[in-house]
Amino acid sequence: MTAPVITLNNGLQMPVVGLGVWKAKDGEEVKTAVKAALAAGYRSIDTAAVYQNESGVGEAIRESGVPREELFITTKVWNSDQGYESTLQAFETSLEKLGLDYVDLYLVHWPVKGKYIDTYRALEKLYADGRVRAIGVSNFHIHHLEDLMAHTSVVPAVNQIELHPRLSQTEIRSFCQQHGIAVEAWSPLMQGGGIFENETLRAIAEKHGKTPAQVVLRWDIQSGIVTIPKSVTPSRIQENLNIFDFELSAEEMAQIDALNENRRVGADPDNFNF
Repeated sequence: MTAPVITLNNGLQMPVVGLGVWKAKDGEEVKTAVKAALAAGYRSIDTAAVYQNESGVGEAIRESGVPREELFITTKVWNSDQGYESTLQAFETSLEKLGLDYVDLYLVHWPVKGKYIDTYRALEKLYADGRVRAIGVSNFHIHHLEDLMAHTSVVPAVNQIELHPRLSQTEIRSFCQQHGIAVEAWSPLMQGGGIFENETLRAIAEKHGKTPAQVVLRWDIQSGIVTIPKSVTPSRIQENLNIFDFELSAEEMAQIDALNENRRVGADPDNFNF
């Protein structure tokens, strides 16, 4: 089973569920995870230069036998490489590690002050040159997006942000929707943040014969959010894709919405030092 797709603001189609590989070790661990995902029906893989596993992701893609044109590969430029020329160079390094001719989505990983506009301009050049099929950002607040769009010409296709039931990010989701920017959730399962023990989620899961993780991922999909759960366990990878055979009611969606506490597990994009 493969995930349904959404159409980005430039017409490119992107699967609504992908595999995140943050913290997956390069070599066998990430290769096993990516191959398990591709065998299960995933077609979207999300990596980044700073994850240091682009080589393993590339090897897994080649060994999987899945045609390149069926895949949607995302990577990101890291903070220390930001700036116009250094971003172009960082992209070449990522492409070489992945062993690909192009990537489907290239993101500015964090809004590094004084640099993210030049960085994004480099992405615009890569996009104009056909080296990437779509460009976007990650961890951008509304004010970052407003600043970016005032100084550049290509509206980001995607904003990948921390998003889970404890941090539902309704304001930025609304802003992105108004501007045709797809919202993608990183850490959708809150990295061991205790949501699996949540009584509301457990009750909903039991009712549908699903796990709390599947309920959260289904909430993402029904909220119009692209989601990239991270796992290196083949059974979990499979489980995270099995969310298209049930539907949450409006009442259940509202119950999950009500879990928001504006609580982050990652850094605040206005206050990070890496």
